[in-house]
Amino acid sequence: MPLSRLVHDRAGSGEPVVLIHGIGHRRQAWRPVFDRLATSYDVIALDLSGFGESAPYPRGERYDMDNACRDLADNFALWGVERPHVVGNSLGGAISLELAARDLVSSATVLSPAGFFGPVDRAWALSALLSMWTSAHAPDPVLRALTRSPRARAVIGYLLYARPGRHDADATYGDAVAMKRAHAFLPTIRAGVTYELDVTAQALSSVPVTVAWGTLDRLLPYRQAATARRRLPGARHVALPGSGHVPMSDDPALICALVEETVALAVQRRAARTPPRAAAETVRRS
Repeated sequence: MPLSRLVHDRAGSGEPVVLIHGIGHRRQAWRPVFDRLATSYDVIALDLSGFGESAPYPRGERYDMDNACRDLADNFALWGVERPHVVGNSLGGAISLELAARDLVSSATVLSPAGFFGPVDRAWALSALLSMWTSAHAPDPVLRALTRSPRARAVIGYLLYARPGRHDADATYGDAVAMKRAHAFLPTIRAGVTYELDVTAQALSSVPVTVAWGTLDRLLPYRQAATARRRLPGARHVALPGSGHVPMSDDPALICALVEETVALAVQRRAARTPPRAAAETVRRS
């Protein structure tokens, strides 16, 4: 059984594509791309355990990568999907790479993934996140009043988006409340103090991986993309011009195109590995 039955939204049909948000965020982060992807795929946007509406892990369970991958794999089985394609942002990007290294997914498209920071950038990211979390603990009426102000929304979204003005009052308020009430936030921050992304190029050699980074990322700065290129030379590395740390709202069309290209590459590789006789049998059964 999974550590937590993950709350999720699901739509569409075709290749399964699972969308994994970052720390403190929620499945609604994928709204700018969800419907567009659902025209081509079976899309599942989830709340990680202890975030959004998903229950936290049982007492005593650690918020580490082994548990995150186990929990997701168990939920994949509950949803009837095998080796889905995953798309992850920030923490979700690191989880997606860890899933790929464990051969649990068919492809991974990762957006500003965590795990490629040095000591200074790690300290900056964790302290910035803690500052956001602390600010979100204002009383709900205060948060509601602040998020009605376009100027306040620009300040609130500065670290995450290049274009925070695209987020309305309801979305900004919902994100702030979700961060405030995220049971997993502090345990995940604590794990992030010592977390090392132990994913090798060899482990990802059979799985198509796209690593995309917003050039205006203020939380995990774009310079970390160079570290990702060096450590994962077999992946496709893409700059996202004019996008911030959460690029799905800054450039939804480009993000959808990257997902489509990565999924297509995985499907092509799968077809190339399928013996002709097996492929013919599959066609007859369908």
